[in-house]
Parts: sequence; C-alpha cells; structure tokens
Amino acid sequence: MFHTILVVDDDAKHRALIAAYLQKHDYEIIFAANSLDIQKQRQRYICHLIILDINMAGEDGLSICKRLRDEGDNTPILFLSANNETVDKVLGLEYGADDYMSKPFDPRELLARIRSLLRRIPEARTDAYDGIAARYQFGDYVLDGQTRSLSYKNNPVTISSEEYALLITLINALGKPLSRTQLAHQISTKELESNSDCRFIDTMVSRLRKRLEPEPNIPQYLLTIRGVGYAFTTQITQSSSL
Repeated sequence: MFHTILVVDDDAKHRALIAAYLQKHDYEIIFAANSLDIQKQRQRYICHLIILDINMAGEDGLSICKRLRDEGDNTPILFLSANNETVDKVLGLEYGADDYMSKPFDPRELLARIRSLLRRIPEARTDAYDGIAARYQFGDYVLDGQTRSLSYKNNPVTISSEEYALLITLINALGKPLSRTQLAHQISTKELESNSDCRFIDTMVSRLRKRLEPEPNIPQYLLTIRGVGYAFTTQITQSSSL
C-alpha cells in the first residue's frame, strides 16, 4: 500500500532531512510548517500518518494534536521533540499521540516506528487491491468489489483492471482530491512505468468519463481539481456484495 506522510516542523532543514530519508523507502512526503499549512495539506491529500514536532513557534505540537483529536481526526501521530522531558511524553500521549521520539534520533528507528504505526491502519479506505467485497452505487451505476466489475442499470460496462483500480481509489477517497502521483502508486501498469509524469492517469480518467458521464466535458462524478489532480464527488450508497 502507498502511504503519504505529513511532516510538521517549523525547521525547513529538519523537514528536508526526514523527507530525504523516508522517500528512499517509497513514502510520499508532504510538508507543513504550522497549523495553517496542516489544514491546507490535508485538504489536498489523504494523509496516513503525521510526524509532528512539539516545539514550534505559534501553535505548538501538543496543542495541534489535542485539537485534531477533539475534531475526531484519528490519523496516527508520531511526536518529535528536542526535549527529553517526561512531561512532554506524558502530555503527548494523553492528548492522543500514538508514539514519541526524542531528537536526535536514529532514522532507522524512526522508520521502524512509522512502519509499526502504519500496520495498524485499516487498508480498506485507500487500497484498491484489498479484495473488500463491497458494492458502491452512484446514480444508475454499481461498482462491485467482489467481481471487480461495473454495471449500468444492471447492464455490464466494459472496464479494464487499471480503470477499476483508479475508480475505486477515487471512490474510497470520496470528495478528497488525489494527485496523479498518488493515483499512479495504486495502479501497476507498463504504461505508468514508462510515463514518469503520470500523464497516463489523465488518459484513464478521460476513458472513465466517456463511460460514466452523460456529458464527459461537464463531468458530474470525476472532477478535475486544478493544481492537484482528481476527485470523485457524488452521493454513494455502499453495501456488502456477499
């Protein structure tokens, strides 16, 4: 499964060091320097884990963590702090953090802790290949997770495995825009491997629009989000296909 990690630290050099190491291990890294940046990034991306520095100017990490938890956000949070103070650790865990590390730290330990936290996340929300037997109905269309098929008014609609993966990934992220890079990591095709800029995603979206949209040039389901990527936006009914 492809994971996106939000690194929150007001020290740009420290953000860059963490990113450089984690990107070598196939994580997508996005950045925030303060609470406003966090809000902007989380509107643009699905975030699977937050690495949050405690000691920041303005709103500190403890306050940010408490606010996120009060808002019902359960994204795993790993605290980093230059202070090896027990009170910080206790407060961080009481405010809802999932783990805590003191600076300086061994990047290999950071990686191990990240992997441990991510293993706890249910993958059904974002993994297009998790085998979940669910049915998604939107308008007169039904996407069946068990048979990996699409139908319109009970008539089958031809769809490739890559298009299915793209569509269910967008549906599972309902309403949230996903970048071409995020979508590409959910799909394994020779075309994507040979198109490093992920523009093949545009081609697949265009194909899906011709199958799904009454007017492909004025899409109702698959929307282009300028400067970000694509989002699926409509009312969906989900049920078990068993």
